[in-house]
Amino acid sequence: MVKYGLDYTRCRWILPLLLGIGVIFGIIALAGRGWLESQTLPYVQQASLWENCRRPEQGGEWNCESLMGYAWGRAAAATYLVGFLLLVICFALAIIAFAIDTLRFNFIRGIGGLLFVAAVFSVMGLVIYPVKFSSEIEMTGINMFSWAYGFGWTTAIMEICLGFFFCCLPNYEDQILGNVKPTYFYSSP
Repeated sequence: MVKYGLDYTRCRWILPLLLGIGVIFGIIALAGRGWLESQTLPYVQQASLWENCRRPEQGGEWNCESLMGYAWGRAAAATYLVGFLLLVICFALAIIAFAIDTLRFNFIRGIGGLLFVAAVFSVMGLVIYPVKFSSEIEMTGINMFSWAYGFGWTTAIMEICLGFFFCCLPNYEDQILGNVKPTYFYSSP
């Protein structure tokens, strides 16, 4: 953004936009039923962050049980949900920070720190879930952690990467605001 001469006024909304995409991915992960799915026919198991569903036979009804009855299920859901809520707060703070004409760079560094805290909570939930799920719940057939679980990891990776961007952006304050005199490599004879 800084090195190639992109104008700050044109690029100031890139980071909040990426945070918004992270929020959308987090919503998909929270609402998705594809955290764990059967890999082959007949599809007999499907799980989300909130419940585990099984089907005894191909045409049968799905029997669902809540994962909130397990302590690890509540812990995984709570930690991922806390990480998601911190991401939403960072998104709101980023919109406020970039909407103000006079950019407060220390405020932006604080958003980056909060994104790292959100990433820690998200990763904790994403690690607790598969470890405890595979050890405490009987799985039949060949199962895989699927698309909604992948959206959860994508959200966590975006939190980490955007945390670095928000923390490093204040280092280029003068270049962003145009306070640096340009250097020219050509000198007249």
